[in-house]
Amino acid sequence: MSDQDLHPSVSEFKQFINKHPQLIKEVRKSGKPWQDIYEKWVLLGENDPYWDRFKQADGDNNESKSKDNQSNENNKELFSQLLKMTESVDLEKVQRQMEQFSSSISTIQEIISQFKQTKDTKQPTNERMGWFRD
Repeated sequence: MSDQDLHPSVSEFKQFINKHPQLIKEVRKSGKPWQDIYEKWVLLGENDPYWDRFKQADGDNNESKSKDNQSNENNKELFSQLLKMTESVDLEKVQRQMEQFSSSISTIQEIISQFKQTKDTKQPTNERMGWFRD
């Protein structure tokens, strides 16, 4: 449905919303239905002071855009650095190191199991015989 098919007041409301970006954020955050906002707009009118808090100053808008652009540039730079790092990685060397690490873990597990076995077999004689200490 195009804007031409809409009722004129609905088209005006859409233009009003585009002038008040904070209103869009507020509705999305609060979950209020657009119908409620539309009804309030019809009752109060476009120039009511209630709507002033939803206007966004151009300076704020430009500042947020510049922060977004800077953030995007930082992300691109980080990504390019990661690509350079992955290009220089020797996968065979990484594979050998992972195998050594796995072998080390297996050795540690064997040592722990041997300690558990020796601990279980070295019980005092009175406990093996079922006697209790006082």
